[in-house]
Amino acid sequence: MGEPPAELRRRDRRLASSAPAPTPTSAHLPPEHRRRWLIGTVVTVVLAVAAVVGGPWVYANLTVPAPQDPLELSTQSPSPTVAPGPPAAMDVDGTWTISTGSQGGYRIGEVLSGESVVVAGRTDQVTGTVVVSGGALTTARVVVDTASISTDESARDAYFRRALDTTTFPEATFELSAPVDVSEVGTASGPVTVAAPGTLTLRGVAVPATANLELQRTVSGVEVVASVPLTLADVDLDPPELGFVTVEPTGTIEILLVLVR
Repeated sequence: MGEPPAELRRRDRRLASSAPAPTPTSAHLPPEHRRRWLIGTVVTVVLAVAAVVGGPWVYANLTVPAPQDPLELSTQSPSPTVAPGPPAAMDVDGTWTISTGSQGGYRIGEVLSGESVVVAGRTDQVTGTVVVSGGALTTARVVVDTASISTDESARDAYFRRALDTTTFPEATFELSAPVDVSEVGTASGPVTVAAPGTLTLRGVAVPATANLELQRTVSGVEVVASVPLTLADVDLDPPELGFVTVEPTGTIEILLVLVR
């Protein structure tokens, strides 16, 4: 025998209440809700297009931190109570050691889907010695620990270390190849600018290079800022192209030396 009609009605009600509610479409919405649905859809589409088309601009101009300023000489004063100016004259001859406060690194451009950004890496792991004799810079050897150079992005730093093979070649060096007159540093009223020829060794490759120097005496010694132009191909490095990111083929090695005797 079949179920009683009342029982059938109760079962039908239970099934109806457990069935999923139909998903409303824009055609079934009231006019006010339909307008909101259309506006939300348009905004979603616009944002999606902006992410594809404007993403590189947003990354370059809003997301990436501004690069660190180029390394520069400090403002000097003979004493804390005297207005800024050059310290007393000194004899710059002697052997100088690279001391605490020194920095080294690089500056290079990247292009992200047409948007240019500048990247600067830094380390304070810089060592070496400088010799001045008869007013001439006769010996200089600067060593930078490339494995410790870092930027604002760890993934970039990991790529940089792989490209330079810092496991095998953890240091970059610059060695002077000819004497340079720096006698003015002992008495000049401001920084002295000279060009120092030398040899740059990076990832085991040695190439001729010219370091553009600014030197000034300080209360405790001498400061030097050096910039060395670098073409990546000269040290057997191909500018990497990582999808929508392209690295410029040239950059600059930057160094700040705090020298003490």
